[in-house]
Amino acid sequence: MKTPVTTKGAKTRQRLLDTAEEVFGRKGYFDASIVDITQQANVAQGTFYNYFSSKYEIFAELIKQLSRDFRSQIKQEVAKAKSYQDAQRIGFNQFFKWVKAHRNLYSIVQQAVLVDEALYRSYYERLATGYVSGLEEAMGKGEFKPLHAETVAYCLMGMSQFIGMRWVYWEGEDVPEQVFEDAMTLIFEGLAASESKGKVE
Repeated sequence: MKTPVTTKGAKTRQRLLDTAEEVFGRKGYFDASIVDITQQANVAQGTFYNYFSSKYEIFAELIKQLSRDFRSQIKQEVAKAKSYQDAQRIGFNQFFKWVKAHRNLYSIVQQAVLVDEALYRSYYERLATGYVSGLEEAMGKGEFKPLHAETVAYCLMGMSQFIGMRWVYWEGEDVPEQVFEDAMTLIFEGLAASESKGKVE
Protein backbone atom coordinates (compact mmCIF):
# COMPACT_ATOMS: atom_id res chain seq x y z
CA MET A 1 0.00 0.00 0.00
CA LYS A 2 1.34 3.39 -1.02
CA THR A 3 0.81 6.59 0.95
CA PRO A 4 -0.24 9.51 -1.27
CA VAL A 5 2.06 12.52 -1.12
CA THR A 6 -0.37 15.13 -2.44
CA THR A 7 -3.76 16.39 -1.29
CA LYS A 8 -5.28 15.29 -4.58
CA GLY A 9 -3.79 11.83 -4.17
CA ALA A 10 -5.17 11.55 -0.63
CA LYS A 11 -8.64 12.50 -1.88
CA THR A 12 -8.48 9.94 -4.69
CA ARG A 13 -7.38 7.22 -2.27
CA GLN A 14 -10.22 8.08 0.11
CA ARG A 15 -12.73 8.09 -2.75
CA LEU A 16 -11.61 4.57 -3.62
CA LEU A 17 -12.05 3.47 -0.01
CA ASP A 18 -15.49 5.09 0.27
CA THR A 19 -16.56 3.42 -2.96
CA ALA A 20 -15.13 0.07 -1.85
CA GLU A 21 -17.24 0.32 1.31
CA GLU A 22 -20.38 0.53 -0.81
CA VAL A 23 -19.30 -2.07 -3.39
CA PHE A 24 -18.16 -4.70 -0.86
CA GLY A 25 -21.31 -4.10 1.19
CA ARG A 26 -23.56 -4.53 -1.85
CA LYS A 27 -21.82 -7.27 -3.83
CA GLY A 28 -19.66 -9.02 -1.26
CA TYR A 29 -15.90 -9.43 -1.33
CA PHE A 30 -15.78 -12.44 -3.62
CA ASP A 31 -18.19 -11.08 -6.23
CA ALA A 32 -16.79 -7.54 -6.21
CA SER A 33 -13.93 -6.59 -8.50
CA ILE A 34 -11.40 -3.80 -8.80
CA VAL A 35 -13.22 -2.75 -11.99
CA ASP A 36 -16.46 -2.39 -9.99
CA ILE A 37 -14.68 -0.07 -7.56
CA THR A 38 -12.83 2.03 -10.12
CA GLN A 39 -15.82 2.46 -12.42
CA GLN A 40 -18.11 3.55 -9.60
CA ALA A 41 -15.42 5.85 -8.19
CA ASN A 42 -14.82 7.23 -11.69
CA VAL A 43 -11.12 6.45 -11.36
CA ALA A 44 -8.92 4.83 -14.01
CA GLN A 45 -8.07 1.22 -13.20
CA GLY A 46 -4.37 1.99 -13.48
CA THR A 47 -4.78 4.73 -10.89
CA PHE A 48 -6.10 2.16 -8.41
CA TYR A 49 -2.69 0.49 -8.35
CA ASN A 50 -1.06 3.77 -7.35
CA TYR A 51 -2.66 3.24 -3.94
CA PHE A 52 -3.49 -0.46 -3.53
CA SER A 53 -1.83 -3.57 -4.91
CA SER A 54 -4.93 -5.78 -4.89
CA LYS A 55 -8.59 -6.18 -4.00
CA TYR A 56 -7.56 -7.76 -0.72
CA GLU A 57 -5.37 -4.81 0.22
CA ILE A 58 -8.13 -2.24 -0.21
CA PHE A 59 -10.54 -4.52 1.67
CA ALA A 60 -8.13 -4.90 4.59
CA GLU A 61 -7.37 -1.18 4.66
CA LEU A 62 -11.09 -0.39 4.60
CA ILE A 63 -11.74 -2.52 7.69
CA LYS A 64 -8.75 -1.03 9.48
CA GLN A 65 -9.85 2.51 8.63
CA LEU A 66 -13.45 1.91 9.72
CA SER A 67 -12.19 0.46 12.99
CA ARG A 68 -9.69 3.28 13.53
CA ASP A 69 -12.17 6.07 12.74
CA PHE A 70 -14.91 4.51 14.86
CA ARG A 71 -12.64 4.05 17.88
CA SER A 72 -11.38 7.62 17.51
CA GLN A 73 -14.92 8.98 17.45
CA ILE A 74 -15.96 6.91 20.45
CA LYS A 75 -12.91 8.03 22.42
CA GLN A 76 -13.59 11.67 21.62
CA GLU A 77 -17.23 11.49 22.70
CA VAL A 78 -16.69 9.31 25.77
CA ALA A 79 -14.12 11.82 27.02
CA LYS A 80 -17.09 14.10 27.75
CA ALA A 81 -18.66 11.56 30.14
CA LYS A 82 -18.87 12.36 33.84
CA SER A 83 -19.21 8.76 34.99
CA TYR A 84 -18.75 5.20 33.74
CA GLN A 85 -22.48 4.79 33.23
CA ASP A 86 -22.55 8.00 31.24
CA ALA A 87 -19.64 6.71 29.15
CA GLN A 88 -21.50 3.50 28.36
CA ARG A 89 -24.61 5.36 27.27
CA ILE A 90 -22.54 7.62 25.05
CA GLY A 91 -20.62 4.67 23.65
CA PHE A 92 -23.73 2.72 22.70
CA ASN A 93 -25.35 5.80 21.16
CA GLN A 94 -22.25 6.54 19.11
CA PHE A 95 -22.08 2.97 17.88
CA PHE A 96 -25.67 3.10 16.64
CA LYS A 97 -25.03 6.43 14.91
CA TRP A 98 -21.90 4.99 13.31
CA VAL A 99 -23.77 1.95 12.00
CA LYS A 100 -26.46 4.20 10.54
CA ALA A 101 -23.81 6.24 8.72
CA HIS A 102 -21.84 3.15 7.67
CA ARG A 103 -24.61 0.62 7.10
CA ASN A 104 -22.36 -1.71 5.12
CA LEU A 105 -20.08 -2.13 8.15
CA TYR A 106 -21.95 -5.24 9.33
CA SER A 107 -21.72 -6.99 5.98
CA ILE A 108 -18.08 -6.06 5.43
CA VAL A 109 -16.86 -7.15 8.87
CA GLN A 110 -18.73 -10.46 8.67
CA GLN A 111 -17.20 -11.12 5.24
CA ALA A 112 -13.76 -10.70 6.80
CA VAL A 113 -14.08 -13.98 8.69
CA LEU A 114 -14.03 -15.77 5.32
CA VAL A 115 -11.45 -13.50 3.68
CA ASP A 116 -8.91 -13.30 6.50
CA GLU A 117 -9.75 -14.61 9.95
CA ALA A 118 -6.81 -12.73 11.51
CA LEU A 119 -8.18 -9.45 10.13
CA TYR A 120 -11.64 -10.29 11.49
CA ARG A 121 -10.24 -11.16 14.91
CA SER A 122 -8.08 -8.03 15.00
CA TYR A 123 -11.14 -5.83 14.35
CA TYR A 124 -12.90 -7.09 17.48
CA GLU A 125 -9.78 -7.33 19.63
CA ARG A 126 -9.02 -3.65 19.04
CA LEU A 127 -12.56 -2.71 20.09
CA ALA A 128 -12.33 -4.95 23.15
CA THR A 129 -9.04 -3.39 24.24
CA GLY A 130 -10.67 0.01 24.57
CA TYR A 131 -13.60 -1.46 26.45
CA VAL A 132 -11.37 -3.38 28.87
CA SER A 133 -9.37 -0.28 29.74
CA GLY A 134 -12.49 1.69 30.64
CA LEU A 135 -14.02 -1.20 32.55
CA GLU A 136 -10.93 -1.81 34.65
CA GLU A 137 -10.78 1.86 35.53
CA ALA A 138 -14.46 1.89 36.50
CA MET A 139 -14.06 -1.28 38.57
CA GLY A 140 -11.06 0.22 40.33
CA LYS A 141 -13.16 3.24 41.29
CA GLY A 142 -16.00 1.06 42.53
CA GLU A 143 -18.45 2.17 39.83
CA PHE A 144 -18.79 -1.36 38.52
CA LYS A 145 -18.67 -4.82 40.07
CA PRO A 146 -15.17 -6.37 40.10
CA LEU A 147 -15.81 -8.82 37.25
CA HIS A 148 -13.50 -10.17 34.56
CA ALA A 149 -13.15 -7.08 32.37
CA GLU A 150 -12.59 -8.86 29.06
CA THR A 151 -15.66 -11.04 29.58
CA VAL A 152 -17.79 -7.98 30.29
CA ALA A 153 -16.28 -6.19 27.28
CA TYR A 154 -17.32 -8.94 24.86
CA CYS A 155 -20.79 -9.13 26.44
CA LEU A 156 -21.27 -5.39 25.93
CA MET A 157 -19.95 -5.60 22.37
CA GLY A 158 -22.39 -8.41 21.66
CA MET A 159 -25.31 -6.40 22.98
CA SER A 160 -24.51 -3.35 20.89
CA GLN A 161 -23.76 -5.51 17.84
CA PHE A 162 -27.09 -7.31 17.79
CA ILE A 163 -29.27 -4.40 18.87
CA GLY A 164 -27.72 -2.36 16.08
CA MET A 165 -28.26 -5.22 13.64
CA ARG A 166 -31.91 -5.70 14.64
CA TRP A 167 -33.04 -2.09 14.31
CA VAL A 168 -30.44 -0.03 12.44
CA TYR A 169 -29.15 -2.58 9.91
CA TRP A 170 -32.22 -4.72 9.24
CA GLU A 171 -34.91 -2.06 9.62
CA GLY A 172 -33.00 1.12 8.76
CA GLU A 173 -34.40 2.78 11.88
CA ASP A 174 -33.00 4.40 15.00
CA VAL A 175 -32.86 2.17 18.05
CA PRO A 176 -36.16 2.77 19.92
CA GLU A 177 -35.74 4.68 23.18
CA GLN A 178 -37.36 1.87 25.20
CA VAL A 179 -34.97 -0.67 23.68
CA PHE A 180 -32.00 1.52 24.52
CA GLU A 181 -33.15 2.07 28.11
CA ASP A 182 -33.85 -1.63 28.61
CA ALA A 183 -30.33 -2.43 27.42
CA MET A 184 -28.92 0.08 29.89
CA THR A 185 -30.96 -1.55 32.65
CA LEU A 186 -29.47 -4.95 31.82
CA ILE A 187 -25.99 -3.48 31.92
CA PHE A 188 -26.24 -1.42 35.09
CA GLU A 189 -28.66 -3.44 37.20
CA GLY A 190 -27.88 -6.92 35.96
CA LEU A 191 -30.25 -9.76 35.08
CA ALA A 192 -30.89 -10.96 38.66
CA ALA A 193 -33.80 -9.24 40.40
CA SER A 194 -33.00 -7.61 43.72
CA GLU A 195 -34.51 -9.45 46.67
CA SER A 196 -35.61 -6.15 48.20
CA LYS A 197 -37.61 -5.23 45.10
CA GLY A 198 -39.61 -8.41 44.82
CA LYS A 199 -41.82 -8.09 41.78
CA VAL A 200 -40.85 -6.03 38.76
CA GLU A 201 -42.87 -2.84 38.71
